[in-house]
Amino acid sequence: MNWLVDPRKLRLPTADEVLPGRATEMPVLLRHAVNGASIRPPYPAGTEIAEFGMGCFWGAERLFWRTPGVVSTAVGYAGGATPNPTYEEVCTGRTGHIETVRVIFDPKLVSYGELLKLFWEEHDPTQGMRQGNDQGTQYRSAILAHGEAQQREAEASRDVFQERLNAAGLGAISTEIRPAPEFYFAEDYHQQYLEKNPNGYCGLAGTGVSCPVGAFKGDATAASG
Repeated sequence: MNWLVDPRKLRLPTADEVLPGRATEMPVLLRHAVNGASIRPPYPAGTEIAEFGMGCFWGAERLFWRTPGVVSTAVGYAGGATPNPTYEEVCTGRTGHIETVRVIFDPKLVSYGELLKLFWEEHDPTQGMRQGNDQGTQYRSAILAHGEAQQREAEASRDVFQERLNAAGLGAISTEIRPAPEFYFAEDYHQQYLEKNPNGYCGLAGTGVSCPVGAFKGDATAASG
């Protein structure tokens, strides 16, 4: 661990530490730099929203925009208390926000379960307030569920993947699973960053443990009935 990291960035801020933010939304371009789709609502009829935090959002966004069935992606900040934060504010650790990828997908072409499989396999969900060398609350692992069905499926998938991690001798999942809070779009230069900067930093690194897609779908369905 980098001993130079401010320890205050490794814990969520208290109410009196939270930055006030602003009422003005971040101005961002409408169109996706890769496929031209809208990154802001309204989204095409029949599509659904998924949101994930899995470390630095640059590489995570690219992972999903390359996935067949994904219509659009965007990066932003969610899960904290500061309205309309800037990247610099998020990096202080005083907003409580997670670097988040919003995924607009067509469930007829790619299921939420398949997106969860990518989420679990392509990062390490056991690291708490960091992801690899990226340390701080903004890098914590999270699934921000849109609706009860996503919440149940995410929780069931966590339990299945934890069994796989246990069998591999790895640690406990620290992923936060919660109903999706407000999503604040990040600055334009962060949107589709690795398309604009092909040699830019990507911190994604999984555990090498596979997650069986669909195995938890039945569990989630049973839990709802």
